[in-house]
Amino acid sequence: MSPDDVLDEFREAGALREGHFILSSGLHSPLFLQKNLVFMHPDRAERLCRALAALIRARVGEVDVCVSPAVGGIIPGYETARHLGVPSIYVEREGGALKFRRGFGVARGARVAMVEDIVSTGLSSRECVQAIQAAGGVVVCAACIVDRSGGRAETGAPLIALTTLDVPAYAADALPPELAALPTEDPGSRRLYA
Repeated sequence: MSPDDVLDEFREAGALREGHFILSSGLHSPLFLQKNLVFMHPDRAERLCRALAALIRARVGEVDVCVSPAVGGIIPGYETARHLGVPSIYVEREGGALKFRRGFGVARGARVAMVEDIVSTGLSSRECVQAIQAAGGVVVCAACIVDRSGGRAETGAPLIALTTLDVPAYAADALPPELAALPTEDPGSRRLYA
């Protein structure tokens, strides 16, 4: 699957949005990838995650388990794990930190693919990687459908992305005038669970 094919999945689902968005990181951006509009279609999720699984296998070999940060990473994590033939589990926020719950955990030394949906700053990925490492897992990659950081995100593990975009993101006090003039939308989820 080419980078253009990935973006076409978002375009065709109406999930490539332009405007003034507050991202989960708190940064502001003129572009938002509404991944839920993509992942609500099993055929789209299947195509994207099959391609991501193939890329993971090609870059790092076989893995033992996929671990994702809740909530946004659960669907791509599950579908990618299905194509890798491994279990899919996730971490959740508890007391402000990502932790294994619901009986989930990783075996010491397990080769883990951390699977995320969209990476912007890499914060959720880093927190997920830290939780996996604290449990004894070996994170062989941080994989995502779209890296919107232009390759600059610090995920805590080698980053594997189906496509990479270089989308500007601004602090609230450093908005360009054309972005500041637009009404804001806050579709991110991190602040909902803090």
